[in-house]
Amino acid sequence: MSAKTIVLEVKNLSMNFGGLRALSDVDLDILQGEIVALIGPNGAGKTTCFNCITGIYDPTEGDILLRSPQGKGVRLNGLKPNQVTELGMARTFQNIRLFPSMTVLENVMLGTHCRTKSGILGAILRDRKTREEEVRVVNKSYELLKLVGLDHHVNDLASNLPYGAQRRLEIARALATDPFLLLLDEPAAGMNPNETIALEQLVMRIRDELDMSILLIEHDMKMVMSISDRVHVLEYGQKIAEGTPAEVGANPQVIKAYLGEEAVDA
Repeated sequence: MSAKTIVLEVKNLSMNFGGLRALSDVDLDILQGEIVALIGPNGAGKTTCFNCITGIYDPTEGDILLRSPQGKGVRLNGLKPNQVTELGMARTFQNIRLFPSMTVLENVMLGTHCRTKSGILGAILRDRKTREEEVRVVNKSYELLKLVGLDHHVNDLASNLPYGAQRRLEIARALATDPFLLLLDEPAAGMNPNETIALEQLVMRIRDELDMSILLIEHDMKMVMSISDRVHVLEYGQKIAEGTPAEVGANPQVIKAYLGEEAVDA
């Protein structure tokens, strides 16, 4: 596949909540194998953009197009989140959404649900195909736990994991849906510097070893500048810049947006 194939194209995306315009004519795209960051001050509309892309919100205007590695394009507007997931897009959330009373392995196994074929009858009868599929699911889930460095926690309850490990578990569960595009919503939030460095390495491994395209929202600018191929910048629901990390980092409009946020916080 050409490295320049567009896997996600967002055109003129706008989102209104009553009289509030949270997004206005936002364009962005992601190429196969890219790590792309979506950044901006708090309240810029980043998570709203994610929610439109993944089917949680139906955008007021614009088009969201997903193109699979096989080249088949699908318009995502109006689809439900589970339908978007089945098409090959997975996401994590700003607030961790694990099943705390289930084991680490069980949490990842749940992510495979959209790809399994055994129905209620198979679960009751426990036929050969169902048993074989269960073995494949367990093996696949364990391999994903190895990828994110949690295989030694396989039988631990998710609630007993350290915070950074819970973040990695959520990524493993998202990968269990077999996506070709992974959306990460502030994956480094709450992490210490060592955990963040480990996360950077993990994100690049996922891109390289699984041939994954990745879109992430992140406030840790050191991480963004370290791993991103391109960066899109939002402010007040509008895109104000796009380019390489170096180009965006030197953009006066971007600097002003972040300095303005810091001045308000101060």
